[in-house]
Amino acid sequence: MNERIRKAEVAKMFAEAAKQIREQHRYLSELDCVSGDGDHGTAMLHAVDQLEAACRSESEQSLKMLLKSAGWKVLSVDGGASSALLGTFFGGMGDAEIRDELDCNGLACVFEAGLRAVSKQTKAQVGDKTMMDALIPAVCAIRSAASSGKTIPAALKEAHEAARSGAESTKDLIAKYGRAKFLGENTRGHQDAGATSIALLFRGFSDAFADERKS
Repeated sequence: MNERIRKAEVAKMFAEAAKQIREQHRYLSELDCVSGDGDHGTAMLHAVDQLEAACRSESEQSLKMLLKSAGWKVLSVDGGASSALLGTFFGGMGDAEIRDELDCNGLACVFEAGLRAVSKQTKAQVGDKTMMDALIPAVCAIRSAASSGKTIPAALKEAHEAARSGAESTKDLIAKYGRAKFLGENTRGHQDAGATSIALLFRGFSDAFADERKS
């Protein structure tokens, strides 16, 4: 079971995350039809394409450079606020003081750096019906798992569960940011597309270590 991971495992995490988005992109666009342009799934497809492209183009570079490259490539996607914040998240992960080998605490630091970068770009918090409803709980779950001495696979599994729960909670919320805020009560009863995307990404991150959890 993985106690430490390197760039190859991070690339696998990105690949599994991309797989989740490709399988659910139509659903993401359906969710976005409620309060957006209905193109969120398409934007996320382009984003994960760039995520994987970074892994190919940075094959000889450090983990830090891989994360920074992933951020810039996702930022290049014309997908509105979602791709901009997602690119900021991945690029921000590269701001952490990291080596090319991460233990669970190091991985938590990387995700926390990404969250800090996003928090500089948006004031949204848990309860505002945005991607932050899934992202903040996921990152907190990784930190909690690391502090408890858990392995990386266990931490990512708990992060996915937290992100999924956070995304599902947005059904009962009223949107407070973006175009959706003008719809008020009409946004209640519908799950937020951005939060759902984050939950899918973390499911992919977790699935990258499914075999290790079974062993």
